[in-house]
Amino acid sequence: MSAQHITRPAAPEADQLAVASFVLGLLGLLLFNLALGPIAVTLAALALHRGTARPRRARLGLVLGLADLAVLAATLATGHGTLFRLG
Repeated sequence: MSAQHITRPAAPEADQLAVASFVLGLLGLLLFNLALGPIAVTLAALALHRGTARPRRARLGLVLGLADLAVLAATLATGHGTLFRLG
């Protein structure tokens, strides 16, 4: 009798990048869009380049990252170049 090993396949790195891109892009709409937007765009591009099995999620992360940057640009434009006013 031969013993069969039941192993669970590890999630590919590209799929993890796609999910991380989506999550960071979503969070970037609420907080820290200056940092999270570019990170989401970069992770989405890497996931798509590496052939993720979740291309929709990667594209959504890309769109959300770009939306983060658009929100940042609108905030800077309406605030005359300042993000926070102290005093």
